Amino acid sequence: MRILLTLCAMALAGPVAAQQAADAVAPETGTELGLAASSPAVAAALEAKAAGRPVEAETWMVAAAHPLAVEAGARVLAAGGSAADAMVAVQTVLGLVEPQSSGLGGGAFLVWHDGTSGEMTTLDGRETAPLAATPRLFQDAQGEPLAFFDAVVGGRSVGTPGTPALLAEAHRRWGRAPWPSLFDDAIRLAEDGFAVSPRLAGLIAEDAERLARFPETAAYFLPDGAPLQAGASLRNPDYAATLRLLAKEGAAGFYTGPVSADIVRAVGSAPGNPGLLSQLDLAIYQVRARDPVCVSYRSFEVCGMGPPSSGALTLGQILGMLEPYDLAALGPQSAEAWRLIGDASRLAFADRGRYMADSDFVPMPTAGLVDPSYLAARAALLAGDDALPEVAPGRPAFDHSHNLADDIALELPSTSHVSIVDRFGNVLSMTTTIENGFGSRLMVRGFLLNNELTDFSFATHEDGVPIANRLEPGKRPRSSMAPTIVLKDGAPVLAIGSPGGSRIIGYVAKALIAWIDWGMDVQRAVALPNAVNRFGTFDLEAGTAAEALQDPLAALGFEIKIGDLNSGLHAIALGAGLQGGADPRREGIALGD
Repeated sequence: MRILLTLCAMALAGPVAAQQAADAVAPETGTELGLAASSPAVAAALEAKAAGRPVEAETWMVAAAHPLAVEAGARVLAAGGSAADAMVAVQTVLGLVEPQSSGLGGGAFLVWHDGTSGEMTTLDGRETAPLAATPRLFQDAQGEPLAFFDAVVGGRSVGTPGTPALLAEAHRRWGRAPWPSLFDDAIRLAEDGFAVSPRLAGLIAEDAERLARFPETAAYFLPDGAPLQAGASLRNPDYAATLRLLAKEGAAGFYTGPVSADIVRAVGSAPGNPGLLSQLDLAIYQVRARDPVCVSYRSFEVCGMGPPSSGALTLGQILGMLEPYDLAALGPQSAEAWRLIGDASRLAFADRGRYMADSDFVPMPTAGLVDPSYLAARAALLAGDDALPEVAPGRPAFDHSHNLADDIALELPSTSHVSIVDRFGNVLSMTTTIENGFGSRLMVRGFLLNNELTDFSFATHEDGVPIANRLEPGKRPRSSMAPTIVLKDGAPVLAIGSPGGSRIIGYVAKALIAWIDWGMDVQRAVALPNAVNRFGTFDLEAGTAAEALQDPLAALGFEIKIGDLNSGLHAIALGAGLQGGADPRREGIALGD
C-alpha cells in the first residue's frame, strides 16, 4: 500500500478568504491525539491532516473516525475487497475503539453508488421501537415528558439494534471477501488490547457517574472505580467472542440465541429504568431498502437517505433555497452568506419538525418538500437584508390531507461517519450511531446498547394535534444522519457525512458549500469553522474564525452562541484521482492507494 500525499498546499479555486477561514481550525496531530502512528501510511495521513492537506490516492480510499478502523478497512481494500467488505471491518473496529459513538448495539444508514450499474441504493439499518412500547413510554404518570437523561440511562431507551443486520445485508449485496475474514482486525485488537485515546478517556471521565450505574459497564470503563486513562491498554474479550459468533453464524448469531437473550435480559432488568425489548423484536428485525432523496444544486446532484432520516430532505431543502443566491461571490467570511445559510436552515428545520418521521407510519410529503417550485417560494423569503424575525413550516404539496403538530424531540450527538471508494468504482457513505454518548450505558457481551428511542418526541400531541415523530410500536425514530453522495453528470464526485446530532445537517451543508461554491479541497472543506443555525440561535465554533461573524450576524438580528461544535466530517472526492479529508476536530484519517 502506498500513500500519495500532496507535496505542497493545494491552490484553491475559491477566494483567498476561503483558505484563511479553513486555516482557522488548528488540526490535531497524531501526537496531540495520543495516537501512535502504527505504520508509515498512518503517519503520512496524520501529517497531511495536521498540515491541512488532503490525502491523495489513485485506486481506493477509506476515511473514518479512528486510524485503527481506517487501517482495518484499508487492508480489506488492498486485498481486493469491496467498499461493503471494508465497511464491515471499519465498523467492527470503531465499535471497539470509539464505543461511545457506534457499534453492534446501534443503527446506521448507508448510501451506495454501484460502480458497474450506476445504481444508487440506500439501506435503512435504523433501530425500531419494541412491539410492547406505547406512545407514552417517555411520560410520567401525569402524562408529562420525562427529563432527558431520566429516559436515556437504562433499558427504557433501547431500540432493536440494526447495525449487525446492515453489515450482513451490505455484504450479501456487494461483498467480495469471505465474511469471516472481515472481523479479523477487530477480534485481534479486542483480544490483544488497544491504546485508549485521550478523546475516549476524556469522555469516560465526563460520563463516569452514569457509566457507574451498571456493573458490567462500570467494570469495563471504570476499572477499580476510576475512569480509564489515556494510553491505557484496553482488552475486550467479550466483544471478541461476540464477533467470532457473528463471523461464524452471520447476523442470526446476534438476533437469535444467547446474544439476543442477553440483550433482552439486560434491557428488562436495568435497575430503576427497565425497558420493553423482546426476543421477538430482535428476531423480526429487517433492514429496509429505501428510495434515495436527490436534489439538484448548481451543476451537481446531492443524494442521500430518505425517511426515517431527515438528513437528505433537510439538507436538500437548505441547498435548494440557496440555489438562487451567489454564495461563491460572497465568500466564506461574509455575514450575508451566513445569513442566507442560517435562515435557509431555519426554514428547513421548521419543515423537519412538522412533517418528517418514519414514512412507514406517517404519511409524508417527501416529494413536495424538495419540489423546485416549493423551494423557490421558500427561497424568496430570504430576499431581505436581515435575519428572518420568525420562521414557520411551509405548506408543501401533499398527495393527501394530513394535520400534524411540531415536534419537540431532542437529538444529542454520538455518532460516526465512514466514506469508502473501492477499486471497482463503488462508493459508500455510511453514518452510524448509538445516539447519545455511550448510548443507554448498558453493556452486553462487550458492546453498548443504544438509547435511540429518545429520538422520538416525548410528547405525542400538541393541542390535540398528533406529532409525526411520536413513538409507536415497531416505528423507527427520526434521525438527522446525512450520509451523502454527490453526482455530476451521473458520476459520483463526493462521498461525505458527519456525526453531530441534529447539527449533522448543518455540518454537511457547510462542507458541501465550501467544496462546491467556495472551491475548497475536501480537507479544507471539512476543516472550515462551523456555523450552524437550526432553531434561531446561530451557533459559532469557539476559537476559530467563525467568532469574527459574531458582531455582523448579531447586527443582522441573530442571537449568537459561541461554543464547541465537534463535527466529524469524513469525505472522499473523486476525479482524476481520489482526495480524502478527515475532520481535524476528531481522531480520524483518510488512507488510500
